[in-house]
Amino acid sequence: MHKLNENDVTPEHIFFERRKIIQSMGLMGAASLLPGFALATEKQDSRQALDFVKDHNPQSLLLTPENKVIGYNNFYEFGVDKASPAKYASALKTEPWTLRVEGEVEKPMTFDVHQLMQQLPLEERIYRFRCVEAWSMVIPWIGFELNKLLALVQPTNQANYVEFETLYDPDSMPGQKNHFFGGGLIYPYVEGLTMAEAMHPLTLLSVGLYGKTLAPQNGAPIRLVVPWKYGFKNIKSIVKITLKSAQPMTTWHQAAPQEYGFYANVNPEVDHPRWSQASERVIGSGGLLSVKRQPTLMFNGYAEQVAHLYQDLDLRTYF
Repeated sequence: MHKLNENDVTPEHIFFERRKIIQSMGLMGAASLLPGFALATEKQDSRQALDFVKDHNPQSLLLTPENKVIGYNNFYEFGVDKASPAKYASALKTEPWTLRVEGEVEKPMTFDVHQLMQQLPLEERIYRFRCVEAWSMVIPWIGFELNKLLALVQPTNQANYVEFETLYDPDSMPGQKNHFFGGGLIYPYVEGLTMAEAMHPLTLLSVGLYGKTLAPQNGAPIRLVVPWKYGFKNIKSIVKITLKSAQPMTTWHQAAPQEYGFYANVNPEVDHPRWSQASERVIGSGGLLSVKRQPTLMFNGYAEQVAHLYQDLDLRTYF
């Protein structure tokens, strides 16, 4: 099986992250943290097969190889380098796992995630997945629409936003314990959507990919997938969902509001302060020479389905 190395992708963030690791942690041989994927592929055998309705892939998207999806990740709770999650996330225990839904709801509830997977039938959705650092993947996510879960708790008419929170467990998530290893973020990780975004049928709570349950580094056992937004909005390993009347403060927006807005819609016309978002490199099976940059699509290619959600917003201001 092909192993991803530095020649497969060369986005700008690799330089900044490698320099940050070397300067702040003083690690010997920090370059060795860049992906070899043997560890990730060895651990995938522990993932369980899922029963789901298979997507017919109407857009005929070419899938990113599975070993790269489970081996090249952003999950700062397990380190800022893309290979660190696959290396360290095996310490995360995903059974049992409960998900609390509360706030502006008529029926606050706590769900056992594995029972929830039986209660809400699963389907596969093949989505583009775009990272803010100008790389992208195409992933066959398995899950259920978030709106189906929210219907169970009956949102009140004061529910304008949905806040998500990741597990806080410094003993199994070293990035939450070590300031530098975790990118200097404030934990637990928090993200949010408007109610309209949360209720949109494209918005998934994913419990698997490639026919099996999620690997820990991909956000097991349950994570958010919003395909028209940048990857940092797609919060992993969720333990709590809170419906709110006011817009929540989210982790990356709190850390760097000039770089990471609350909405975080894929928009080629709004650059990150340190690089352009006008083009992207799709992570595929080949090396650098076989993967050409391509123009970034507005709303990551889902403009027809979601642009109406933002018709009254200036997307350069509300980025």
